[in-house]
Amino acid sequence: MRKSLFFVLSVLLVFTLAFAVTGCGAPEAPPADAPDDDAPDAAPAEPTGPQFIVVSSGSPGGVYFPLGAGIAKVISDKVDNVFAQSESTAASVENCRLVGNMESEMGMAMANVAYDAYVGQGPFEGDAQPLLTLFSMYPAAQHLIVAADSDINSVQDLAGKRVSVDAPGSGCEVTSEIILGVAGILDDVNTVNYSQPEAADALKDGLVDAVFYNFAAPGAIIEEIMATKSIRFIALEDDLLDAILEDYPYFTKGVIAGGVYRDAPEDVAALTVGNLMVVHEDMIEDMAYDLLSAIFDEASIEELIGIHPIARNLQPDLAAQSPVPLHPGAERYFEEVN
Repeated sequence: MRKSLFFVLSVLLVFTLAFAVTGCGAPEAPPADAPDDDAPDAAPAEPTGPQFIVVSSGSPGGVYFPLGAGIAKVISDKVDNVFAQSESTAASVENCRLVGNMESEMGMAMANVAYDAYVGQGPFEGDAQPLLTLFSMYPAAQHLIVAADSDINSVQDLAGKRVSVDAPGSGCEVTSEIILGVAGILDDVNTVNYSQPEAADALKDGLVDAVFYNFAAPGAIIEEIMATKSIRFIALEDDLLDAILEDYPYFTKGVIAGGVYRDAPEDVAALTVGNLMVVHEDMIEDMAYDLLSAIFDEASIEELIGIHPIARNLQPDLAAQSPVPLHPGAERYFEEVN
């Protein structure tokens, strides 16, 4: 009996030791394709399924809103497995943050605001955004309008007045404050932040004395104002423009061409600035290349011109010019087509 019990216990001990060595004591060999923790990080994998991207545009009444919708449409129509939609936002500053935070894949922004975001200054002080340029869209003029019977005839006359500088976080707000600051009257102006439609209503109702807008002429919201109210355009003095360009070289001197608006038969001297489409620096190179191939397709440009005539400025040689570096996929595309 004792021998039988000893035999059974010996067998159990052998099985226990065998299990400890093969099951618990010795680590399993890693599968052949297991990642090596010491290996350098691999490039992000190319997505294989449908992708949904957001194009952050602007508020209704300007150019960003309809152009953004058009760009989203041609992307969805022409890029395989990519579905884009345009979303209305407060425009430039907000769009740079949305793209920088990867809440939007593409964002429209005035070149000065995008530059500030890229280097981390101005509204982005100490908070540089990981942005690159996909393409430059078009130059736009800073509009300054007043009622036809207003006593305002220059930027200096805005001191003591109530002035709409556009929505908070917009590039127009930033540019308006630069103009007022260089003119030395920023602290003397009662600035208010109205969206483009709100500012139009406020001017028509006499709730503001002047309105700043920034978009390529003609802007639909100004034509809407003129349908019920006579207005005047305030030109920026040449010395003021020179002083602005000295400190902010990404601006340019331009004009709102005479005749573009019924109430502006002559050229109006204006501060102009480029407008960019920005993307996150981590966007896959082939994706950026494919987006540009779709947008700058000849049929796409014709479709976009039908949405807004400003799309005539979408020319590859001009589109590659930006104060913010181009995305590698954009560099490859423009090197091939220019």
